Amino acid sequence: MEYPAEYKYTKDHEWLQVEGKTALVGLTDFAQKQLGDIVFVEVVSKEGAQLEAEEPFGSVESVKAVSEFFSPVSGKVVAVNALLDAEPDAINTDPHGSWIIKIEMSGAKQLDGLLTAAQYEQFITAED
Repeated sequence: MEYPAEYKYTKDHEWLQVEGKTALVGLTDFAQKQLGDIVFVEVVSKEGAQLEAEEPFGSVESVKAVSEFFSPVSGKVVAVNALLDAEPDAINTDPHGSWIIKIEMSGAKQLDGLLTAAQYEQFITAED
């Protein structure tokens, strides 16, 4: 799988698609493959909630394990993808197109600490 070059990535295996001051956050293809078939997605942070970078905002349950999501940036949750309530397996078929939450970032400078697609690919290659 090719990782979208315009996205940013974390070592916790989340991706961000930045659109101005907001970012869509999702789970990477690598993480999805490690977890196996995803059967349940829970987002505990509701719209309007403030998140700090690296704060857990939900979890994903697969046939193998339960894993937490961590916010890659600080900011306010402006949307939660309700589609995943009924179709959590959307992450299985399109991990980089199935966003989980949308965050209004508290500042673009926090993107500086995130990985580019090339850096993320090097990171997961070293992890394998």
